[in-house]
Amino acid sequence: MNPLRANVENLGESVFPSPLAGRHPEAPHPNTFIRDSQFVPLHITIDLDRDREGNVLFERAGPRERIYFRPETTRAAIVTCGGVCPGLNNVIRSVVLCVRGHYGVNEVLGVRYGYHGLNPETGLPPLELTVESVSDIHELGGTILGTSRGPQDPKAMLEWLRRRGVNILFAVGGDGTQKGALEIARAARVAGYSLAVIGIPKTIDNDLQYVSRSFGFSTAIDAARAIIDVAHNEARAVINGVGLVKLMGRDSGFIAAGAALASGEVNYCLIPEEPFELEGAHGLLAALRRRLQRKAHAVIVVAEGAGQTLAPQRAAERDASGNLRHADIGVFLRERIVEYFRNRGLPINVRYIDPSYAIRGLAANTEDAILCDMLARDAAHAAFAGRTGVMIGTVHNRSIHVPIEMATQSRKKVDLGGEMWRSVLAVTGQPALRPPGKGSPGKMVRGREEKLHG
Repeated sequence: MNPLRANVENLGESVFPSPLAGRHPEAPHPNTFIRDSQFVPLHITIDLDRDREGNVLFERAGPRERIYFRPETTRAAIVTCGGVCPGLNNVIRSVVLCVRGHYGVNEVLGVRYGYHGLNPETGLPPLELTVESVSDIHELGGTILGTSRGPQDPKAMLEWLRRRGVNILFAVGGDGTQKGALEIARAARVAGYSLAVIGIPKTIDNDLQYVSRSFGFSTAIDAARAIIDVAHNEARAVINGVGLVKLMGRDSGFIAAGAALASGEVNYCLIPEEPFELEGAHGLLAALRRRLQRKAHAVIVVAEGAGQTLAPQRAAERDASGNLRHADIGVFLRERIVEYFRNRGLPINVRYIDPSYAIRGLAANTEDAILCDMLARDAAHAAFAGRTGVMIGTVHNRSIHVPIEMATQSRKKVDLGGEMWRSVLAVTGQPALRPPGKGSPGKMVRGREEKLHG
C-alpha cells in the first residue's frame, strides 16, 4: 500500500520566525511547532491479509516555526456563510484571539452577511474585530457577522479584499461556502495577489468529507435528544401515541442517527441513505401498526432528506445555494400515518415536532466550544504558514490540511454497513422497511422488533 499525499498549495517560502516562539524564549517546548514532514493517514486500520486501497496522507495542521506573513503588516478577514449553526461566534472569537493576541496582527475585519458582504456593490462596511469586541460573543448563538446563502462573483470578492489590503481570509461554512472560498483562492492566484484562503468547516449535518466531526453537531445531538424524550413522553401519554420528530439532515442522516442512539427511545430512524417503503407488509405503516398493537406508542425520527421518492416533489425549485428543495417529509409522514389508521378505524394520536431552527440558533455546548477553538487556531496557523485553498479537517483526533477541492468532491454519508448504523439498528430494533432482497448491508441485526423497547 502506497498512500498518496494530499496536494496542499503554498503561497511561497516561509521566512519569518513565528512570534509564538517568543512565548517561551528561554525554553520553548519541543512540541510547540509542527514540522512540514508530519502527515496523518486517512486509514489507520491495517488488514495483513488484504491490501487497502485509497489511503491518503494529509499534512498535519498546527503552528510552524517559520511563517509566510509578517504579522505587523498583515490584515485578516472572517466571513460566515450558510445556515446558522451553534459555535459560529466561538470560531470568530478564537480566530481573533489567535490572530491578534498570539500572532500580533493589528486589524481583523468581519465581513457582513456572508459572501454577500464581499460584493463591492452591496456597500456593506465590515466590522473591525478586536479582542475586546469579541470577548463574550461565545456565549451567544447565531453569528455577530450575519450570514447569507448563494454565490458571488469571485473576481468582485477578490477586488473587495484587495481594496482593503486583506492578506488572509477565513471562510466559515459548509460545502457551498468552501467551493466559494476555492474560487476566491483561484482568482487570487490568477491575479498574482498573495492571499491565504483558509476554510473552517461548518455544517451542523456533519456531512463534510475528511472532517470526523464538524462543530455544531454535538450541540444538535444534545438538543435533539431532549426533544425526542419529550416526543416519547407525549406518545406514552395517549392511546396509540406516535411521537414524530423531524431533524436536520438534507443529504446525510448523522443527526438523526446520533440522536436516536443518544436517546435510546426511538423505534424507527429514517435517513436519506436508507430508502424505505410506506405501503405493503414490510412498509413503515404496517410496521408501525404492529408496534402500536404491542406497545400502544412509538417514536419515529426522520431526517429532512429521507423518503424523498415517496413525498410529492416540488417543481425543480432550488434554494439560494443551488440545492434542490426537498419536500417536507415530516408533514407528509404525519398525514399518511393519520390517513392509514383512520381508514382502518383505528385510533391514532400523532405528535409532530420540527425543532430545526430552535436547534440551529443555540449556543455551542462544551464539546463544540472546544472543537471550535481548535479549528479556529489551526486555521490561523495554516494561514500564517502560507497555505491557501485548504480547509481544516479532523481525522483520528488530529487536525489536518485538506485541499478544498478534495473536500468538496462529495458529501460524507452514513455508512449503512458501518458501526454507527449497525448500532442504530440494534438500539431501535427496527425491521427492514422494504421487502426482502432490498435490504441494507446492516440488515443482519434486524428482525428483533418484537423484543425491543417498553
